[in-house]
Amino acid sequence: MRRTRRRIALFALPTLVGSVLMATGPAGADPAGPAAAAGPGRSSLEVPEAARLVRIKLTGADMLDKVTAAGFDLEHGLQRVPTGIEGEAVATAEQVTELKALGVEILGDGEGFAWSEEADGGLQTLRTTAVQPLAHEETVRIARADWFTTKGQGFLYVEARTTQGAQTNPVVGMQLENDSGAGTPFGSARTMSRFVDSGQYMFHRNLFKLDARPSQIRVTSSTGGVATGYVSNWLEDGAPPLTANPAYKWDFVDGYRHPQQLFGRAEEIARQYPDIAEIVYLPNKTNGYQRKAQATIGGTGQSAVVVSSAAWGHEGGNDITVEFVDRPGANLPLAVEVAGKAIRVLLAKNASGAAASTAAQVAAALESQSQGLVDRAHPYRTNAGTGIVAATSGPVALTDFLDQKRVGAPEGEVPRGPATIPVLRIGKHRDGRNPGVLIQAQDHAREWVPATTSLESAERLVHNYTSDRETRRIVDNTDIFFILSNNPDGANYSFYNFASQRRNMTNHCPDDNADPARRNSWGVDLNRNYRVGSAHDGYSGGSFSCVSDTYQGPEKLSEPESKNIIWLVEKYRNIKFMMSVHSNGGQLFWQPGAYIADGRITTPRPPLGDEAFYWQSAARILSQVKAHRQTVVTPENVGGSSDVLYSSAGNVREDLYYNYGIYAFGWEVGGSVYNPATGNWQGGSFQPAWVGDPDLVSGHSETMEYANGIMEMFRVAADWGKDHQKPTSQLVPGGGKYSGSVDVRFETSEPATIYYTTDGSRPTLESPRYAATEFREPGQVFHVTETTTFRWFSVDSAGNIEQNYDPSKNDSRNNYRTATITIAQQ
Repeated sequence: MRRTRRRIALFALPTLVGSVLMATGPAGADPAGPAAAAGPGRSSLEVPEAARLVRIKLTGADMLDKVTAAGFDLEHGLQRVPTGIEGEAVATAEQVTELKALGVEILGDGEGFAWSEEADGGLQTLRTTAVQPLAHEETVRIARADWFTTKGQGFLYVEARTTQGAQTNPVVGMQLENDSGAGTPFGSARTMSRFVDSGQYMFHRNLFKLDARPSQIRVTSSTGGVATGYVSNWLEDGAPPLTANPAYKWDFVDGYRHPQQLFGRAEEIARQYPDIAEIVYLPNKTNGYQRKAQATIGGTGQSAVVVSSAAWGHEGGNDITVEFVDRPGANLPLAVEVAGKAIRVLLAKNASGAAASTAAQVAAALESQSQGLVDRAHPYRTNAGTGIVAATSGPVALTDFLDQKRVGAPEGEVPRGPATIPVLRIGKHRDGRNPGVLIQAQDHAREWVPATTSLESAERLVHNYTSDRETRRIVDNTDIFFILSNNPDGANYSFYNFASQRRNMTNHCPDDNADPARRNSWGVDLNRNYRVGSAHDGYSGGSFSCVSDTYQGPEKLSEPESKNIIWLVEKYRNIKFMMSVHSNGGQLFWQPGAYIADGRITTPRPPLGDEAFYWQSAARILSQVKAHRQTVVTPENVGGSSDVLYSSAGNVREDLYYNYGIYAFGWEVGGSVYNPATGNWQGGSFQPAWVGDPDLVSGHSETMEYANGIMEMFRVAADWGKDHQKPTSQLVPGGGKYSGSVDVRFETSEPATIYYTTDGSRPTLESPRYAATEFREPGQVFHVTETTTFRWFSVDSAGNIEQNYDPSKNDSRNNYRTATITIAQQ
């Protein structure tokens, strides 16, 4: 039997204030009311474990591995600081004790936590200009040195790697120095933080607050290696968003939206704007916002019986009652009586007249003699059910626990039963001629801002099509598919029952986890249910436990919600871009998304050209986010998701990229915002207050600024579709005669993949691809020691091939690029 993983969800306390709802307790709190707590005649075993918000600190990645291996699921919001990893957790008292035993430091309770100003998370970009002298033998390399400003404050992010970084005795340290501008000396030495993930050395990195922009930096290893590099700018300052046009219409969404509101508005948009919008209905219906009616009846432990109805609660299961009856007499057999929806279990008596029915016996009798009313009956959790069952004080009603709404939740009954998910398709030409963009929001139910961000983007498209030239260019040249909530069942459960619900509502649990106290722990993590890099294949970040927040499901693509995505991209093959919108954390990432922990073996990394295209697109998208109110998604939070966040086995992005060639982004909106009043970074949450300080964390501000980014992604796709410019490339320092060995590399005019040979053969698409020196670093360096001829061609992200070369044909033109490095004999 697999060990049950403990659920520790990292998020901030939601205070939901807005036009839709207001929560009255921390995420993780169950709804108030008789169905949520043990009432008269109900067992205390039905009450989910209480949890509280705690701030935690781990000493580093090694402890993170231990905590994960112990069965704790750590969610978004982890932040790496120079002395470890910090986060917020909702945990039970028992879980807090277990965390302490593992060495986790509990920093305190409550909200208001702000990340350290030196919080670092870790990424570099291939477009950095922090280039040191070209050499294959450097022991220290600067991957990136980025400068950015936000709210009047400047920051320098540096990431460097040493070839001796894996050394642990003694641990290799690194120090950073920077100048104060061109021509000034290096100074202000600072110690950099060493980052190890899954036991593997990654790099040293830090984010530093500075008063002035430096021109250069110098990084020194404790083993003697030294590298210098130039500082580049991260994101564009003052890049005007579409909203800068006074005539541009925006700010349409005025509060959080539950799935019925989202889907209703999508269908209304299609009716209002039929020339540019329509609805595509996904074929696989969800399991539905519905549950079997249940009760845990009897004493505790071995004497408790868990009863589940055959019918869904709203279809009759909630009308069933079960009563355990004590009869006078001796030597009485166990029997079951059924009258309508009332079940009476007549408990057995032994020869002395004492109760004699065990929980296991009662469960078996209910399953076989309830005339089909009961689908499952079993002892409580892992108990054998050997305890003697006591009579109840009267009939116990079964309930699906969906009849109580949280205080402040939206009015109106939630539709029960399977749901059909509509896709809002927007584009002037919806015939496959234009590149398609898929925006998928709310895979995870508790993430409410992604849905409003996506809806705001759709509203901007249709309202500005006739009046704004840039919007018209987007709609005329792209084909956009919005899934405003890919998890409507779970989202409804988050709105109406349990704010912290992450997964869908499909219960795959066997008897040991099927009792109603586990109701907030059921469901499949839809973003672990895909086919590439799955936990089924040994990758980390997906759980086999049905009560884990990262439960991957019983098999790949087991869930209708994930099957729908595959159906969509297979039916509409023009979809070339995808953004899976999540919260919170402020990351923007792509492949690789998962790794096998033993050796940290990732899924294949994209070719260098694709990686560069991702970085170029990210810079455009994030510059538009920044333009709204100076929110910066920092460079350490951009790149391959397994490097930025954690390993997420079986995620949707990798399935779409590797199986369909789609540029698939993942976006954790709602990241940390710099607070100049405190000098700290303020972390976000899954459900921030809708209205708040416009310069800090609020649902409204996040919706508007990240909608800017989604609009820019549409422009990226439109530009990609019109890109017919062929790339150019060169070998640096180039062909010629050299007196000794030389180091060379390729450079391209735009993000492009280079295929090359050095054996005299024609380069083809099967030839070696020019790769990075190391993951998340610029291109490799060739150390040439003898005369060598390079033959190559480049292909950009849109498929344009340099010099019209056709790698599939062996014609006489041979119009590939060539350069010969001649090494003179000494």
